[in-house]
Amino acid sequence: MAGDADQMNGKAKEAVGDLTGNKDLKSEGKADRQAGEAKEKVGKVEEKVEEVIDKAKGVLGVPMAVSPTYLKPWRGRSWR
Repeated sequence: MAGDADQMNGKAKEAVGDLTGNKDLKSEGKADRQAGEAKEKVGKVEEKVEEVIDKAKGVLGVPMAVSPTYLKPWRGRSWR
C-alpha cells in the first residue's frame, strides 16, 4: 500500500539514529514515517471515495465509463 516503504525507511532511520545518538537522523526517520502514514491514510480515503462514486453511479443508472460530454444532454432531466 502507499506509504509502506516510507514507513519502513523511517522506522529504520529512527532506530539507527537512536542507536548512534544521531538526533537529526532520528528526526528525519520520524518525519519519513509520518509521511508514510499520511500517504497510507490518503490512499484509504481515495479508495472510499471511489467506492462511494461507484455506488452512486449504480443507483443513478449511470454507465461506469461515462464522459462528461455524454452527460450534458441529460442535465436537469430524469434518468429513467
